[in-house]
Amino acid sequence: MRTKGLRGALAADTALGAGNVLARVLAHGADPTGPGLTFDTPVDGHPAERPLTLGQLDERVAARAAWLHRRGVRPRDPIAVWATDAADMVLSFLALTRLGAIPALMNGKLRPEIAAEYLRRLRAAGVLADAAHTGALAGHDLGAPLLGQPAEAGTGDPADAPPHYRHHDEDPIVITHTSGTTGVPKAVLHSHASLFAATRHLLSMPQAQGTSRILNALPAPHTATVLMVNQALGNRAEMLLLSEQGGERVLDAIQRWRPDGVFGFSVTWAELARFDLSGYDLDSVRLWFNTGDCSHEPHVRRLVAVGYRDTVTREGVVRVPGSVFIDGLGSSEMGHSMFHITHTADTDRYGRCVGRPYRFTRVAVLDLDGNELPPGEVGWLGIDSPSLFRGYWNDSVTTYRSRLRGWYLTGDLVYADAEGRYYHLDRAVDSVKLADGRRFFTALSEERILAACPDVTDCTVVIVKQDDGTVVTDVLLELAAGADPGTDRTGAVRAALGPDVGATLRRVVPVASADIPVTVTGKVRKVALRERYLTETPS
Repeated sequence: MRTKGLRGALAADTALGAGNVLARVLAHGADPTGPGLTFDTPVDGHPAERPLTLGQLDERVAARAAWLHRRGVRPRDPIAVWATDAADMVLSFLALTRLGAIPALMNGKLRPEIAAEYLRRLRAAGVLADAAHTGALAGHDLGAPLLGQPAEAGTGDPADAPPHYRHHDEDPIVITHTSGTTGVPKAVLHSHASLFAATRHLLSMPQAQGTSRILNALPAPHTATVLMVNQALGNRAEMLLLSEQGGERVLDAIQRWRPDGVFGFSVTWAELARFDLSGYDLDSVRLWFNTGDCSHEPHVRRLVAVGYRDTVTREGVVRVPGSVFIDGLGSSEMGHSMFHITHTADTDRYGRCVGRPYRFTRVAVLDLDGNELPPGEVGWLGIDSPSLFRGYWNDSVTTYRSRLRGWYLTGDLVYADAEGRYYHLDRAVDSVKLADGRRFFTALSEERILAACPDVTDCTVVIVKQDDGTVVTDVLLELAAGADPGTDRTGAVRAALGPDVGATLRRVVPVASADIPVTVTGKVRKVALRERYLTETPS
C-alpha cells in the first residue's frame, strides 16, 4: 500500500493504538522489506546504523516477546527496563506491549539508590537491566526479580512468540517518568489510546517536510521517543535512534546519516550552540523539531540559518537556503507537545512564544481557583487533551493534586495574547512571587540574557527568596569559544534582566564547558549547575 493511503487507513483504524502500531502497520499491507528502525548499536548481530527492515524489526520484537513470555511475563505485568542503548529500550517496549505487559522505561542516568527506590514504588513484576545497570543495582532491595539483560531477550525464538495481545483503549501501555533530579521521579502512566491520540491526528494531516528520514535525538526512555517510534512506523519513515544526545554526537550523526529532520529537546539545541555550525555539512536538514521545554531564540536562529527547506512560490515548490524549526511545549504527562510555532530565518516572534495549541487539545490560563484568565494575564497552564497521561502509577494522591476543575495543571506559568498565541514564562517552582504580587521568572530572564549577550551560548538563572524576604538572583554564563572569561559582564546582564530582576542581581559566574552536564532536560541542567556553582554564599 502506498504511504499516503496507508496513513489514512491507520488514522481511521479504531483498533490501532500506541501498543500495536508495528502489528497494525503490517496488517494494513505495509511492505515488510520497507523501513523499520535503525539503531546506533548492533542488534542481535545486525550491525549498528544498518537499517532493520519492517519485517526484520517484527522478527526481532517477536524473539524478545518469546523470551519474556518464557520467563513468565504476562499481560498487565509492569516490567522495568533500565539500560543505556536506544535499541534496548525501544525493542523492549515493543516486545512487552506485544505481550500486553506494561514497560516502565527508566532514565539510565538515575542514581542507583534513586532507581532502586523507584523500582520498589513501581511494585514491578520484573526488571530488565543491561550489564552496567545490573551492577549498579547490586545490593539494593528492588522488590522484583532481575529477569536478565534486554539484549539477551534477542536469543528467543520468534516462532514461539504468543499471539499479539488485544489491547483495549484504556489498557496501560507504558510508564515513563519525570526527571528525578530532586528525589524519586513520578511514574507517568499512558494508555493505548492516550499515547496514540496525537499520532492519530498527525496521520490524518498531510505529512510534513522533514519527516521522511529522521534523526531521533530524544532520550530513549522518554515518552517522546515512544511517540516518535510510532509516528515513524505509521509514516513509513526511516529513523535512526541515538543512545546519547550530546551536541558533537548529534552533529556527527547528521553528517554521516543525512537526515531531513532532527527531533530533540531544547538542551540538545543549546549543546549545538557551542559549535560553529558553518564548519559542518548540515545541508540535508529541512526540519528541527523541539519538544519538552521551549527553546531560546539565539539557539533557534543558529539552527534555521543552516540546511534547506521547500517553499511554495509562483513558479512552484522551490528549495531555498535555511531550515525550519518547530518549537513547542510538552512533558511526559501531556503525551505530546501541546503547542506549535514555526520559525525560519525570516520570522521573529520569540520572547518565549510557544505558539498556538494543536487542534486535538484545549488549553487555558487559570488562577489558583481554576477560573480562566483573560489575554495578557499570567496564570497556570491548564490542559484538557485526549493525549493526557492517565495518572501517576501507584500515586493517586499526586495524580488528583494535579487536577483542577477538569484541567491538568502542568506547573507552568504562561499568558495568552489577544490573537491566541501563548507565551511560556517559567516553571512555577523556579519563579519567585513577591509580597506586592510581582513575580520574577528564571526562564524569561535566561531568554533576555541570551538575546542581549552574543558571546554567551547558554545561561542559567537562579532566583531565590531568602529567609528575611529579600530576593537574590545568581546568573551562570556559558561563554562562546574565544570569549574572555575575565570580562565583567555584570552590567550587561543587569541591563538585560530589566530594572526589577536586575536590582536583585547578586553575582554573575562564568561556567566551564567541561562542567556542563549533558542531560535530558533544561530542568536537570539547572539543578546540576546550581549544585555545582551556587552551594556556597559569595564572600
